[in-house]
Amino acid sequence: MSDKLLKLEKQETKKYRKPEYYINRELSWMDFNDRVLEEARNKDNPLLDRVNFLGITQSNVDEFFMVRVASLHKLVAAGITSTDASGMTPQKQLDEINKKEHKEVEKRYSTYSRSLLPLLESNNIYIKNVEDLNEHQYEFIRRYFYDELYPVLTPMADDTNRPFPFIANDSLNIAVRLKDTENGSHDYATVRVPNIFKRLVKLPDAENSFVLLENIIKEFIWQLFDGYEVKEAATFRATRDMDLDVAERDTSDFLRSVQTQLKDREHGKVVRLEIDKNMGDKLRRRLFKKLKVSENEVYEINGPIDLTFLKKMLGAVQGHDDLRYKPFKGYVDPDLELSSDIFANIRKRDYLVQHPYDSFDTVLNFIKKAAHDDKVLAIKMTLYRVSGNSPIIKYLGQAAQAGKQVTVLVEVKARFDEQNNVHWARTLEQMGCHVIYGLKGLKTHTKITCVIRRDEDGIRRYLHLGTGNYNDVTAHFYTDMGLFTCRRDLGVDATNLFNMLSGYSKPPYFRQLRISPEHIREFINEKVDNEIAIAKAGRHAEIHMKMNSLSDPEIIAKLYQASHAGVKIHLIVRGICCLRTDIPGISDNIEVHSIVGRLLEHSRIYYFYNDGNDEIYLSSADMMKRNLNRRVETLFPVLQPDLKQRAIDIYNKMWEDNVKGRILHNDTYTMIDRRGKEAVNCQEFFIEQAQEKNEELKQRRKANARKIETFEVIRRQDNDLKLDEKKDNNG
Repeated sequence: MSDKLLKLEKQETKKYRKPEYYINRELSWMDFNDRVLEEARNKDNPLLDRVNFLGITQSNVDEFFMVRVASLHKLVAAGITSTDASGMTPQKQLDEINKKEHKEVEKRYSTYSRSLLPLLESNNIYIKNVEDLNEHQYEFIRRYFYDELYPVLTPMADDTNRPFPFIANDSLNIAVRLKDTENGSHDYATVRVPNIFKRLVKLPDAENSFVLLENIIKEFIWQLFDGYEVKEAATFRATRDMDLDVAERDTSDFLRSVQTQLKDREHGKVVRLEIDKNMGDKLRRRLFKKLKVSENEVYEINGPIDLTFLKKMLGAVQGHDDLRYKPFKGYVDPDLELSSDIFANIRKRDYLVQHPYDSFDTVLNFIKKAAHDDKVLAIKMTLYRVSGNSPIIKYLGQAAQAGKQVTVLVEVKARFDEQNNVHWARTLEQMGCHVIYGLKGLKTHTKITCVIRRDEDGIRRYLHLGTGNYNDVTAHFYTDMGLFTCRRDLGVDATNLFNMLSGYSKPPYFRQLRISPEHIREFINEKVDNEIAIAKAGRHAEIHMKMNSLSDPEIIAKLYQASHAGVKIHLIVRGICCLRTDIPGISDNIEVHSIVGRLLEHSRIYYFYNDGNDEIYLSSADMMKRNLNRRVETLFPVLQPDLKQRAIDIYNKMWEDNVKGRILHNDTYTMIDRRGKEAVNCQEFFIEQAQEKNEELKQRRKANARKIETFEVIRRQDNDLKLDEKKDNNG
């Protein structure tokens, strides 16, 4: 685009950049977490999964404070007073976040104590207080304390000779106020609740009765302080700034630099302090002073601090299958089974998979097959988040040990997976893989595997392009999409991308892939501009997008511009959405849905009507500034007609969801009105579809087995007849 056109474009979009047209990013995220909380309160969900949803809301908000709130604190400390797209300064954002979170805390604990606990108890599942234990159970926790906990616990005094102990991020602690029985003086101590023990301690005499670990410790904490009277013992938890800001200066050992910063961030500023609601004033004042927190950063908790233990309930509770979602098995296309000739099948056609409805085994099979195929010369792959016991790592190592050229980009800056990824980077290097760490200043978030194989007719590249991580664990509950292909133009693009990541290559252009930084934004803008031109010409124009988050002001302004021109826009945004709907003349052609349900919606789909010549793209990127400006991402087309239609059908079914779908009205989400309509739960629809495919495949294989068996019987009978005839002739 010329400088003149660029200037005109900026002038055009400027009128759509008014602060009142935008929702604050952080407050929008909090609204998303509230939608997750709605699932914990939803009586139509299985009880144990409602409990799990409540645990998820806690872990979500913990990470939010560790990263997003911590970043705002840094801006305030640096004296930054500039405003975001919604017109809020960092300090204003902090004030609004704390105000909103205090209400959310009350809502979470009301859900826990007034709704979920009574329902659990009605199903003979108990989280008991110590005072509610029977004699045998009390004796059990007493012995558990002396035999298991007492040797591990370390009381940390806080006096003139011994400074206030370091309080680790996210650790559960007990603040203790003591009285010396000899001289009557008051002292203070801290006891950390050890995280090497399960927090839910199973009680005897009942199949599903538990007591919380910290309550056992508090009951017998006096045993740690001989000669003192325990006047008070109250739990607390501090949340620290855990954002990792790796200084990417030249370093001979980048991994060591990351590991050093991982240690440093453990001592980040406290950005939130949760305390027992009944904590006395003396302990409160002491903690506030020692941890340097302000009043609005302190949260009084009426219940057990840190509800993430509820995520363990699904595994801890025995039986009660009726209180859980019914398990399902993902479908594996026979053409992508390990026993099939996967590469020959991909040569014939492309394959589109939608996880977890299509099993992630399809991806594992592709990589394992490549590792063991003698005709495969090289494997190139990007890894952002992998599981703790990843089979993919094993397959890549086996490929390298078999003499194949294996190049793996491991993103060691993937937030909260840094330590895991450093470990896997070391492991891959030890197994003979060439490991690279991406481009300076950018995170590599793209999901791509390129297998180079010597076929009978020459060298060919086989690709897997995905919207989600190569993580065999999260693939069971994250919805994502992937494409298997060996199209030449995509293969050339993939090679150029890896050359750019691993060396000094600046490809002049990409044929089919669009790469960020820069080019995905540029491409999306071009496609939106095309729909605007079509609408202005009086023809039908339409855009559909599905993503995790929509926060980039420029993209939002462009969508406003398209809406103003008459383009019909449908957006499915699971999490953050900074766009406001229902603004007359600005966003009245935009409708936004959010699906929050059993599975976490993670796929990214971008569709453009293009005068009836449908174009559909999948991507690793959300429409966020970081994805478009500061990450290596890919956007790729679905070109095969039947797969293009399948991707469109998948989007349309999601759009029809009126059970787990919410609709955005300006800045507020409400459930979609389904009065007089058939209930549509897209996730359950896709699960049923997968089960039907599995059953059809099972029946087809049974029928084939019967045919083979019948054929064998006929063949044996025919042989017997021939043998009899031969005997007769010889007779």
